[in-house]
Amino acid sequence: MAIPLRVRGLLGLALLVLSPGCRTLPPAPPVDLTAPGWTLLRGQAEWHPPQHRPEIAGELILATNRSGDFLVQFSKIPFPIVTAQTTGNRWQIEFGAGEHAWAGAGPPPRRWLWFQLPPGLAQAPLAAPWQFETLPDGRWRIFNPRTGEALEGGFFP
Repeated sequence: MAIPLRVRGLLGLALLVLSPGCRTLPPAPPVDLTAPGWTLLRGQAEWHPPQHRPEIAGELILATNRSGDFLVQFSKIPFPIVTAQTTGNRWQIEFGAGEHAWAGAGPPPRRWLWFQLPPGLAQAPLAAPWQFETLPDGRWRIFNPRTGEALEGGFFP
């Protein structure tokens, strides 16, 4: 016996409404940079976003700990522009004051340069196509030759 099209449509709608939806991970807990084991670097950088958008100069904070967790924040005081964080097997990134945010488990996505900065500074391999270079004046540059996105900066002693 065939189920009428109208009944199938209602059943599909009921399954869609009643089934559990995608569940996003809760935000990572705030990082306590005063806790033992954290190293904090402060500096300045210029971000050249992809797609020929205007560059942005701002303050850069990089905090890392011995277990490999890190926090990168790029801001134009007092406004955060980008905050990227890994904690254990989780990652999250926010643009602006949380207007656009993504989070997940496992390795962070390779499309965002903010997750490539800590390994680049540690001279570890980066996800393709990202490249890292140390400049003659002690500054550094991380860039994507495909998109033109780049971050160039340095940390205060």
